[in-house]
Amino acid sequence: MTDDNKDQLKGKDLLVAYYDVDYEKNPKGSNYWRNRVMKVAKGFLDQGKELAFAVANKNTFSHDISEMGVDASTGELPVVGIRSAKGDKYVMQEEFSRDGKALERFLQDYFDGNLKRYLKSEPIPESNDGPVKVLVAENFEKIVNDEGKDVLIEFYAPWCGHCKSLEPKFKELGEKLANDPNVVIAKMDATANDVPSPYEVRGFPTLYFSPAGNKQSPKKYEGGREVSDFISYLKKEATNPLVVQEEQTPKKKKKSEL
Repeated sequence: MTDDNKDQLKGKDLLVAYYDVDYEKNPKGSNYWRNRVMKVAKGFLDQGKELAFAVANKNTFSHDISEMGVDASTGELPVVGIRSAKGDKYVMQEEFSRDGKALERFLQDYFDGNLKRYLKSEPIPESNDGPVKVLVAENFEKIVNDEGKDVLIEFYAPWCGHCKSLEPKFKELGEKLANDPNVVIAKMDATANDVPSPYEVRGFPTLYFSPAGNKQSPKKYEGGREVSDFISYLKKEATNPLVVQEEQTPKKKKKSEL
């Protein structure tokens, strides 16, 4: 796998072995590990199993490796991971063995459904009672995919200036909708947590509306970023009538009281 062909492998269940692949300077060494991977792969492919296989340079794809929580900066043995078409990640914990047995066990566990997926996640907040719920990868399913709730989500980055500008407005929005039992305002640091499918985050902030009863079809929010813009949008999109807590204005005194 190279930068030139990686996009062709997107959307496939893919196993990648990352090591010092260099077919220009070290073709023999590059093939040494590739041949061991493909020998094991052939055994499963001959059984009719469906999985694409690739080898990749661990320095070129260091970001992919770090996204699996692995440090591959030292050592010559391949680091092996599987990324499913829907984005689930599985990492081979056992050290790669030259006889291929470790890889064989890893693949057998994968096809048997015995592997636990790797999830990059911040810790679940001990308290999450604020006007804007804090999402991490580990609680995303519970909060966002609650079929009874409409959820407006901001995916942000801590260093993003636009996100910092949005923060007080998003908090005010959450406060105004605090009495609505059917709507959740939430945010997630997309640099510290895996963003689940079908959400796509390519810039910050990215906002999505996840409607109740239709969690597999979230809608990307493209509107204005004032509190009034969000409320107007939610009044149109919310599954139930929106409950907005309006600011109370002080009553004028009657003339007789002056």
